[in-house]
Amino acid sequence: MPKPDELIVDIAALVESGHSNQMSLTVVTGGAVITGRLAPEAVWRQRVSEVLTDSAHLSEFSAVFDTPAKKDGPPTHLHFHVARILQGTVGIPETGGMYRVAIEEVSAWTMGDFSYSDH
Repeated sequence: MPKPDELIVDIAALVESGHSNQMSLTVVTGGAVITGRLAPEAVWRQRVSEVLTDSAHLSEFSAVFDTPAKKDGPPTHLHFHVARILQGTVGIPETGGMYRVAIEEVSAWTMGDFSYSDH
C-alpha cells in the first residue's frame, strides 16, 4: 500500500476541521483528472443523502449517507463537491458532481480547479 502524500493529507485535515467547501483542488487518480472543491465529509454525506432522498428510485439509499463519518486518525479520502471529471475539453457532468477519492490513489495533484471550454 502506497504512503499518501503528507501535504494532501494535511489539506484534507484542514478542510475537515474548518468545515469549509471553498478549497479547490485538481487530482489525477486511476487515470482520471477530477477537478472541483473539497468539502468536509459530513457536508458531502449530507448533500449526497439529500440528492438520494429526492430520487424516486434511490431514496432508500439515503440512510447509508446519514451515518456519521468515522474520525479515527487522519483523513483517508477527499470529498469533492461541484466537481467534474475532465475529458478533453469537456467537464463531466456539466453541473458538477459529488466524488469521493481515496487519498492513497492520488498520483498527482495541484491547487485550484482547471477550467474547461466547449469552444
